[in-house]
Amino acid sequence: MLAGIWAEPRPPRPPVRVWRDWALSSGLVAISLVELLVRDDRAWAPLLIGVSVVVAACLLWRRTSPLVAVAVAFGTVLAFDIARIAVIDATGLLGIAGLLVLPYSLLRWGAGREAALGLGIVLIWVPVTLAVDPTSPAERVAGYGFFLFSAALGAAVRYRTSSHDREIEQVRLRQRNELARELHDTVGHRVSAIAVQAQAGRALSAADPERALATLVTIEEEASRTLQEMRALVGVLRDGTDADLAPRRGVADIERLARPGGEVLGVRVQVSGDVEAVDPAISTALYLIAAEAVTNATRHASGATQVTVAVAASRGQVRLRVHDDGAARPAGSAPDGFGLRGMAERASLLGGTLRAGPDPDGGWSVDVSLPRTARAS
Repeated sequence: MLAGIWAEPRPPRPPVRVWRDWALSSGLVAISLVELLVRDDRAWAPLLIGVSVVVAACLLWRRTSPLVAVAVAFGTVLAFDIARIAVIDATGLLGIAGLLVLPYSLLRWGAGREAALGLGIVLIWVPVTLAVDPTSPAERVAGYGFFLFSAALGAAVRYRTSSHDREIEQVRLRQRNELARELHDTVGHRVSAIAVQAQAGRALSAADPERALATLVTIEEEASRTLQEMRALVGVLRDGTDADLAPRRGVADIERLARPGGEVLGVRVQVSGDVEAVDPAISTALYLIAAEAVTNATRHASGATQVTVAVAASRGQVRLRVHDDGAARPAGSAPDGFGLRGMAERASLLGGTLRAGPDPDGGWSVDVSLPRTARAS
């Protein structure tokens, strides 16, 4: 823990000096001048004013160079107090009360090692200045307490700000992950379907021009829907709204994934149970997972001729199974990418489970179990 504190970096973007900083420093110097004018003893006036000016000037660099500010200010006052003990007979000015601000700034804006070194300087100075003037035990405790409280307040504000920044970063990361998942599951699936249809059209172009033309019409329709979904995503990003991405598909749309075999891998869809009563969020997730699993099978299932998509809704759960009859693959040979990760994240966020891997009967299966109603987040 101590090593972590020592290695703590400075907080980013310390505030620049503003008019309030100049007003504070000028006010402290003005207080010292007024106090000196009303005193009877002015023998060491230049020295006292010099110390006050140094302390006030250090406050201007308390955020950008906190350790330097602490070292110069407390070092100057320490030398002054030692001189009071050994050489001169003078009392300090109220203007040096600005020292109380420096431990706060040190813990708020300094690096870990700067905070440790700066506090060491402060703790060396406190007993010296308390020894200059006779004080009671309660006054000594109060002297330490003032500066330690200032440092603790700076550390507390720093911790709170850091926690708030981490929360904001986590929200941003979650939003990026959600956007990446939407792009992959919607637009990515559409583009994959277009690529598959284009391959089929190229294979049919010489032998069956009419079917090739029908394939081009399908490609045009898929491209139009892809453009609509991309515009919906961009609209949400530009407007900053929390609207549902349209168009939203559901369990009923899984039947659209069905296609006969031939040049392209055949897909058979089976839907059973009361799927219309499934929560819309669950329904959309099932469609997106099914579409992604079919796309993965089309891309990666070696030797497959058929993909079976089965959806069964029971009283409390909805189960989805996507199985291809391709060559068996080891569990660790799943294709790299974001497909399986996105499917698993989507299922987990809705309180469900997903298992993807080789099927004991051959081929590859994706099994998903989701509650009929999405859990509250």
